[in-house]
Amino acid sequence: MDSIYADHSISMSEFKRNPAQVLRTAGEKPVAVLNHNRPAFYMITPKLFEALVEELGERELVSLARQRLTLIDSAVEVDLEQL
Repeated sequence: MDSIYADHSISMSEFKRNPAQVLRTAGEKPVAVLNHNRPAFYMITPKLFEALVEELGERELVSLARQRLTLIDSAVEVDLEQL
Protein backbone atom coordinates (compact mmCIF):
# COMPACT_ATOMS: atom_id res chain seq x y z
CA MET A 1 0.00 0.00 0.00
CA ASP A 2 1.24 3.49 -0.89
CA SER A 3 1.64 6.13 1.78
CA ILE A 4 -0.39 9.31 1.40
CA TYR A 5 1.47 12.45 2.44
CA ALA A 6 -1.51 14.79 2.72
CA ASP A 7 -4.31 15.57 5.12
CA HIS A 8 -6.81 15.68 2.24
CA SER A 9 -7.38 13.21 -0.56
CA ILE A 10 -9.81 13.08 -3.45
CA SER A 11 -10.52 10.74 -6.33
CA MET A 12 -9.37 11.63 -9.83
CA SER A 13 -13.00 11.77 -10.98
CA GLU A 14 -13.96 14.26 -8.26
CA PHE A 15 -10.85 16.32 -8.97
CA LYS A 16 -11.66 16.55 -12.70
CA ARG A 17 -15.12 17.91 -11.95
CA ASN A 18 -13.85 21.06 -10.23
CA PRO A 19 -10.11 21.38 -9.49
CA ALA A 20 -10.44 25.02 -8.43
CA GLN A 21 -12.95 24.08 -5.75
CA VAL A 22 -10.62 21.36 -4.44
CA LEU A 23 -7.85 23.94 -4.10
CA ARG A 24 -10.13 26.41 -2.32
CA THR A 25 -11.36 23.75 0.08
CA ALA A 26 -7.84 22.55 0.94
CA GLY A 27 -6.54 26.05 1.64
CA GLU A 28 -2.77 25.89 2.10
CA LYS A 29 -2.67 22.13 2.68
CA PRO A 30 -1.62 19.57 0.05
CA VAL A 31 -4.22 17.31 -1.56
CA ALA A 32 -3.51 13.77 -2.73
CA VAL A 33 -5.35 13.02 -5.95
CA LEU A 34 -6.02 9.29 -6.09
CA ASN A 35 -6.34 6.99 -9.08
CA HIS A 36 -7.67 3.55 -8.14
CA ASN A 37 -7.11 4.45 -4.46
CA ARG A 38 -3.41 5.14 -5.01
CA PRO A 39 -1.78 8.59 -5.11
CA ALA A 40 -1.47 9.77 -8.71
CA PHE A 41 -0.18 13.22 -7.82
CA TYR A 42 -0.28 15.92 -5.16
CA MET A 43 -1.83 19.32 -5.65
CA ILE A 44 -0.19 22.13 -3.69
CA THR A 45 -0.40 25.91 -3.72
CA PRO A 46 2.38 27.99 -5.27
CA LYS A 47 3.26 29.26 -1.79
CA LEU A 48 3.80 25.71 -0.49
CA PHE A 49 5.73 24.72 -3.61
CA GLU A 50 8.04 27.71 -3.15
CA ALA A 51 8.64 26.74 0.49
CA LEU A 52 9.50 23.17 -0.55
CA VAL A 53 11.93 24.34 -3.23
CA GLU A 54 13.62 26.71 -0.78
CA GLU A 55 13.94 23.94 1.81
CA LEU A 56 15.50 21.58 -0.73
CA GLY A 57 17.94 24.29 -1.80
CA GLU A 58 18.96 24.93 1.79
CA ARG A 59 19.49 21.21 2.39
CA GLU A 60 21.76 21.04 -0.66
CA LEU A 61 23.80 23.98 0.64
CA VAL A 62 24.13 22.39 4.09
CA SER A 63 25.27 19.15 2.46
CA LEU A 64 27.84 21.01 0.36
CA ALA A 65 29.13 22.93 3.40
CA ARG A 66 29.51 19.69 5.39
CA GLN A 67 31.34 18.07 2.49
CA ARG A 68 33.73 21.01 2.20
CA LEU A 69 34.37 21.01 5.94
CA THR A 70 35.78 17.49 5.61
CA LEU A 71 38.37 18.93 3.20
CA ILE A 72 39.50 21.75 5.49
CA ASP A 73 42.93 20.16 6.00
CA SER A 74 43.71 20.60 2.29
CA ALA A 75 42.48 24.22 2.18
CA VAL A 76 44.82 26.87 0.84
CA GLU A 77 44.97 30.25 2.57
CA VAL A 78 44.62 33.22 0.25
CA ASP A 79 44.72 36.97 0.65
CA LEU A 80 41.57 38.59 -0.75
CA GLU A 81 43.56 41.69 -1.71
CA GLN A 82 45.67 39.61 -4.08
CA LEU A 83 42.67 38.14 -5.88
